[in-house]
Amino acid sequence: MYTLLIVDDEPIIIRGIRSFVNFEMLGITEVYEASNGEEALALFETHKPDIVLADINMPKMNGLEFAAAAKRLYPSVKIAMITGYDYFDYAVAALKAGVDDYVLKPVSKTDIQNLLQKLVGKVKEAQRSQEVEALLAGLVKSSGDSQVGYKDKIQAEINANIGNADFSLSYLASELALNTSYVSTLFKQLFGSPFQTYMMTVRMDRAKILLLSTEMKVYEIGAAVGFDDPNYFSASFKKRFGVSPNQFKERSKE
Repeated sequence: MYTLLIVDDEPIIIRGIRSFVNFEMLGITEVYEASNGEEALALFETHKPDIVLADINMPKMNGLEFAAAAKRLYPSVKIAMITGYDYFDYAVAALKAGVDDYVLKPVSKTDIQNLLQKLVGKVKEAQRSQEVEALLAGLVKSSGDSQVGYKDKIQAEINANIGNADFSLSYLASELALNTSYVSTLFKQLFGSPFQTYMMTVRMDRAKILLLSTEMKVYEIGAAVGFDDPNYFSASFKKRFGVSPNQFKERSKE
């Protein structure tokens, strides 16, 4: 059903993931391995896996370079970085590369199982959206437009504008050269929720990654995920997760 590519230059990490993850339960039927970014990219081009787990620090081509290249080839692939680097520059670079999640070594069996389960869920959601997109493709023939490929184009714009406070539905429509009202309807059909709701979810998830993986201040994280007002960012975070950003960061250290 789903395919996975594991990229790490430490064989013990790959063996560990293979030994303690219940791939059958997750619906993962094929697992490919690579020890560096160049090898991973070659495998990726051949097999187009649904999910990738990759280390950042690797020879020949590092994990971030590989992730960026993979996303350009296949924007809907779900990528998570597994790394010991917990510095701001690496986290931001991962987000800019379109990485979907980020965990720090050492990782436990539960960490990897939960991470893969989350990514499989994202793959399922994307597949449902693609089915909707295929159905929608026949609805706009009279206007000469085609919706095939819009999901990937929209996702690419989202990835590129996480930190852009001016990113809006009208901004997106302008980039796609489409009517704003049309994009609003299209977005909800493709992503399963209105634009503002989806963007808030994406930004809050990115904020969690930065809180867990960097020493950035709360206002810096707010700005990095597209909030001009740090108070609004903190209030939005607490509304979604039940705790303030600082409380979330402290709890993660317990």
